Amino acid sequence: MTIDFAPPPSAAPARLSSAGFAIRGARRSRLGFSLVEALVALSITALAGVVLLLSVESSLQTTNDAVERTIADGAAQRLLDEILTRRFYELDESGGGTPPNGSLGGLVETLGPTTSESLGNSFELFDDVDDFAGYGAQPLEGSYGEVLGTGDDEGNQRLANFRLRGSFFDRWRQRVDVYYVDANNHTIRSTAVTPYRAVEVFVERVETDGAIYPLAQRKRIVAFIPPPAP
Repeated sequence: MTIDFAPPPSAAPARLSSAGFAIRGARRSRLGFSLVEALVALSITALAGVVLLLSVESSLQTTNDAVERTIADGAAQRLLDEILTRRFYELDESGGGTPPNGSLGGLVETLGPTTSESLGNSFELFDDVDDFAGYGAQPLEGSYGEVLGTGDDEGNQRLANFRLRGSFFDRWRQRVDVYYVDANNHTIRSTAVTPYRAVEVFVERVETDGAIYPLAQRKRIVAFIPPPAP
């Protein structure tokens, strides 16, 4: 007896419609970013980083300026206080030590140090207020000519561990202006001798290109009170 086996029908290959390809493609595209999307994301990140760095730099510059102005204000006040410890006028300006009969005859019109007073280190020999007229120094310095923050107030250097970094004040300048002011309006500079003098102290930073950047200014009006007549 012969049994004939018919070959099984060949399996038909699976076919996907165009809609099926579209669905599978859509699923695959949602698994990542396209090149354009990645470039856009990187561009946004880069711009945000630039803005952040600029804001940090601006904040650091503002902080540095505030620190410099605070230090400069203290330096200006220190110099002004030292000036105000001097006499109003030179003892021999009147020829007898004081203006006669309480007048202003002994006060000089031209302000500034004498030749002998200019021989000292910095302003150590200045003994009255008008000696500081036209005074200036760069870097900032104390009364003995030492760089500010390095001396011991007696003409010597303080211990190395307590000294300010030597180059800190290299581009800083201090200067003083002393002048007579109007007796009735102290904001007006006077070309004549009056009982009132203005003392102005300036602390500035000199840029490498020569530009002057003001840091602090202090002003005080001092008055001459004549001694009582004998």
